[in-house]
Amino acid sequence: MTLLYLGLALWIIAHFFKRLHPALRAKLGDKAKGGVAVAALLGIVAMVIGYRSASIIPVYTPMAGMGHANNLLMLVSIFLFGAGSAKGVTASKIRHPMLWGVVVWSFAHLLVNGDYASVVLFGGMGIWALVQMILINRAEGVWARPVAGPINKDIRTVFITLILYGIISGIHIWLGYSPFLGTYG
Repeated sequence: MTLLYLGLALWIIAHFFKRLHPALRAKLGDKAKGGVAVAALLGIVAMVIGYRSASIIPVYTPMAGMGHANNLLMLVSIFLFGAGSAKGVTASKIRHPMLWGVVVWSFAHLLVNGDYASVVLFGGMGIWALVQMILINRAEGVWARPVAGPINKDIRTVFITLILYGIISGIHIWLGYSPFLGTYG
């Protein structure tokens, strides 16, 4: 669990740095980008290793059939991650689509994982994303909606989402966690 906590802390600190210390971040210039990227990457590696090596300590029992809800929510999550960069119609309707993708991802995984390590990882990442949105909104003020881009960018994002979902599902199956069981545990 120590690695999981450390990884989550690295991720959070790296991403909050710009919001909590904007003057220092600006002073460091482009050098800070590399440091933030390295800290975030180390955070991900530590979270994955820490999560995979954590003991299973039950906190709650997920409801039966939540695997199907998880799968649907994961499609939404992956789409939101892509919509933030695609600059199509969706990006003009939703502020912070990538962060909302993290929230949906974390909620989806909490539906099917009721152990302590999952609560720490997925709950921690979901809370981080919500706090990050609050900090960004406070720093930037009222959102000026961008002009909607072409719908074909959203359509392309749907196809990329399906491909990535297949790849992610394959990785989960390879690791021994089939997302198609409907009920986990």
